[in-house]
Amino acid sequence: MILHIIGLILIGLLVGALGRLFHRGQDPMGLLMTIAIGVASVLIAGLLIGGLLGFILAIVIGVALVALWSRFVEPRRKSRLRRVLHG
Repeated sequence: MILHIIGLILIGLLVGALGRLFHRGQDPMGLLMTIAIGVASVLIAGLLIGGLLGFILAIVIGVALVALWSRFVEPRRKSRLRRVLHG
């Protein structure tokens, strides 16, 4: 069970890194968020399809999650930081 969790984290890191690599533009997220996106991608793809096709699907899902993160979450974080610094 512990080895399965460690393997999921390592594969999640790889999938998250590939998702960030294939997404255009800058993605100012940290290592923990990269792992979280990768693990979420692997879990979603693992529920749908297994094997090599599941890994490819996990990368596609990772790219989509990185795009959603940079589109919706990151601008809110930046605007909140600006308000704190200027307010």
